[in-house]
Amino acid sequence: MTNQTKIWNVSTTINEETIQEAAALLRDQQVVAFPTETVYGLAADATHEAAVQRIFEAKGRPADNPLIVHVGNRDQVEQLVTEIPEVAHRLMDEFWPGPLTLILPSNHTAAQNVTAGLDTVAVRMPSHPVALQILQAAGLPLAAPSANRSGRPSPTEAEHVKQDLDGRISGIVDGGPTGVGVESTVLDCTSEIPVILRPGGVTKEDLERILPEVMVDPALVDQKEQPKSPGMKYTHYAPESPLWLIEGDDDFFQQQLLHIKEENRRTAVIASNELAGKLDHDVITACGSRENLPEIAGQLYRALRQYKKADIDVILCESFEEKGVGAAIMNRLQKAATQKITQH
Repeated sequence: MTNQTKIWNVSTTINEETIQEAAALLRDQQVVAFPTETVYGLAADATHEAAVQRIFEAKGRPADNPLIVHVGNRDQVEQLVTEIPEVAHRLMDEFWPGPLTLILPSNHTAAQNVTAGLDTVAVRMPSHPVALQILQAAGLPLAAPSANRSGRPSPTEAEHVKQDLDGRISGIVDGGPTGVGVESTVLDCTSEIPVILRPGGVTKEDLERILPEVMVDPALVDQKEQPKSPGMKYTHYAPESPLWLIEGDDDFFQQQLLHIKEENRRTAVIASNELAGKLDHDVITACGSRENLPEIAGQLYRALRQYKKADIDVILCESFEEKGVGAAIMNRLQKAATQKITQH
């Protein structure tokens, strides 16, 4: 636990001195938050158990939830795994650096609390220039889950990290808002047919252009199934106020909003531009066009974070089509929701 969290601002120009200072803290087994192209990550030396433990303590994260290791070059991957299957090489060529995490067989160089004792390790190379420069300057593979208190919406701005972790970590590198807005896709490359364990910034459709076959973990579709990824069983992304996910057409959404307003509950709405334009309600966050799902993904966590329990009793949220990055959006909303109301 630290008392003073240093904040460096590199949102306009990347400052070499800041990169070196953050890298030095990481080599000294401290934890530092920095932007990736998906969300802000909370990083520590992935090979050092005590450093990684500081991530868990700062986040309040369950110990059986493995961490993704971020690398600055392919050589660092080879230091962590027993082999890189041919399929993984093809995916790295196509999607790295970028929002794709690959599950590979671990050689146990990564600390045991990174892999939660599993024989596999999750690895990705982020494309954000700040993340890459810090990784390369530190010269270490860095374990880096999202830089938020566990269970809260992931941070897409440095201010979100500060809200959750100020005084709990050594530093925050402020690189401005992130781009993709939802976490990386997690793909298990240790089985004969690669399996999506978490949908994210690289879509199933993207993967199918490169691979002859891609499976989706059945637990993503059926909640009764045991998820292959231990972290997927936990509640994530939850805003302070209860979130109700409304599945149906725009008229159905309007009816639900009317019912709740009649009960005198203080209500907020998260919706597409199209639906927001039809609603007679004064507390609305429009996240972008439903024809532009990447735009909605980029705004989602900011929307989930902006309503406080003191001001709002319930948040009603629109559902989105599960195509492309819509699969990731709906995965996050279903995990964040306390209730789902479906039109029959």
